[in-house]
Amino acid sequence: MMEDFIPMLVSTSLFRCFSTEELSMLFKKEHYRVKRYAKNAVIHFQNEKCVSLDIVLRGTVLVQKIDSNGDMLTLCSFMAGDSIGENLLFSRNNPYPMTMTAKYDTDILHADRELILSLCQSNSGFLENFLQSISDKTLILAGKIKTLSMKTIRQCIIEFLLYECRVQKNTTIRLGVSKKELAEKLGVQRPSLSRELKKMRDENLIAFDAKNITIRNMEALKRLHTE
Repeated sequence: MMEDFIPMLVSTSLFRCFSTEELSMLFKKEHYRVKRYAKNAVIHFQNEKCVSLDIVLRGTVLVQKIDSNGDMLTLCSFMAGDSIGENLLFSRNNPYPMTMTAKYDTDILHADRELILSLCQSNSGFLENFLQSISDKTLILAGKIKTLSMKTIRQCIIEFLLYECRVQKNTTIRLGVSKKELAEKLGVQRPSLSRELKKMRDENLIAFDAKNITIRNMEALKRLHTE
């Protein structure tokens, strides 16, 4: 089964320093396993100890938390080629802070701590990629904390729109998720999100449909973002 995913692994940021032949040899050894998770299955529970570096081979992993009201908050998602757990694997206190579930049928490569440590010691390219990935995860977490610490739904929406505008290089933001999923991502209720979007549309700040949100007044959004 692992051989089917070798070409994809070569293109990931962590394993790009290896050739296809080198990875084929590497994954003929021990200290790893590939596991398939059905849609909605729990991959890691909150407070479960992190004992492996996980690579998403196929599917999507959601990082989620249930709040005091019983509502599900999706903090982020990981797609095929993404890695999970490098910022926890070598920590003295390394429980997963959130629950991770499979959005669809998902295949995960679980690489044991021993294998990752050996690769870091023997391959400087992998070590550099591993440290870079830890740094990137720290930035993602810092950005998420900043978003969640905002006081109003409007501020959360504006932060999301300005970020996606920079990433997509377009004032028409392609959502790629449902309004329900967007509400979970922002940590707000779906009805509250819909009400605030309609208010922003009535104020001519944005326009939106089921798949896109268009920024109509960029200067006003930037001004509101700094207030």
